[in-house]
Amino acid sequence: MKIGIIGLGYWGPNMVRNFLMNHNVVSAVCCDLNPKRLESIKQKFPTLETVTDYKAILNNPSVDAVAIVTPVSTHFKLAKEALEAGKHVLVEKPMTDSVRDAQVLIGIATQKKLTLMVDHTFIYTGAVRKIKELVQSGELGDIFYFDSVRINLGLFQHDINVLWDLAPHDISIMDFVVARKPESVSMVGARHFNNVEDMAYLTVNFANNLIAHFHVNWLSPVKVRRILIGGSKKMIVYDDMDPSEKVKVYNKGVEIQSEEMIHNVLVQYRMGDMYAPNLDQTEALSLLCSDFIESIMKGKKPLSDGVAGLNVVKLLEAGQRSLKNGGALVKIE
Repeated sequence: MKIGIIGLGYWGPNMVRNFLMNHNVVSAVCCDLNPKRLESIKQKFPTLETVTDYKAILNNPSVDAVAIVTPVSTHFKLAKEALEAGKHVLVEKPMTDSVRDAQVLIGIATQKKLTLMVDHTFIYTGAVRKIKELVQSGELGDIFYFDSVRINLGLFQHDINVLWDLAPHDISIMDFVVARKPESVSMVGARHFNNVEDMAYLTVNFANNLIAHFHVNWLSPVKVRRILIGGSKKMIVYDDMDPSEKVKVYNKGVEIQSEEMIHNVLVQYRMGDMYAPNLDQTEALSLLCSDFIESIMKGKKPLSDGVAGLNVVKLLEAGQRSLKNGGALVKIE
């Protein structure tokens, strides 16, 4: 298989490296408007082909699939053209900047029987796959909440706000782990620089009192990447900044002992042990690239398919709508 990679900014070279390490990829061709980036990638991988016009990749019959690693505002145009050219497509998160555009891409891919996949890298990490396993097994019991904090100082984006930049990571994790349809969202945020929101708080509501909350911020003095998941039996802390124990499972919770009269309800706290499960250390992006290639070759659905990408964009778009209306509740269709 021959892969085309469009965009060699921060994430593009990582895509190139992982695709070239896959034994099913025979060669790759890279595209970027910046000649210095092309020269840099060529030094690392001398066998690469490089072009400055992405249409040279789309018009190349030997290219089977395309990875689009460009700003979100360009995703729809490039992915649509690639699908129409008969290429399988892997697009960086978020898939598009609107629900309508995401639905169009899914429609084209379905019609042409092509693989459409989104780069939700975190769901391929050993940590998130282990969390999914624990939730599915019922070890946590009923899920009460999903609480996420993703903050740091910068990097400021000029074409999107902090919600569209940082939240897709944790929203994709929630969509993968919780696997339930949200009912509504509300969001508040503030602008301090560049006329885009640099901090925001997104709340997602589900049936049966499950609530999710996302705190994203470009103005934090410290870098935090933490998710808390609370269940009726156990709770999880996922700290991506912890080098050795990223996932910790706590046997802590609340137990109710009810007597005959409602005012005699007794609340007791369960303070049990904590353990850190062993995690698969395989590079997540390597697994993602392998899933993309395997999905093409076997005609199977990838873990982060177009629908997963659409689910994330739905929450982002609804959150943006809520923000413009002062944090008003917005229902999810």
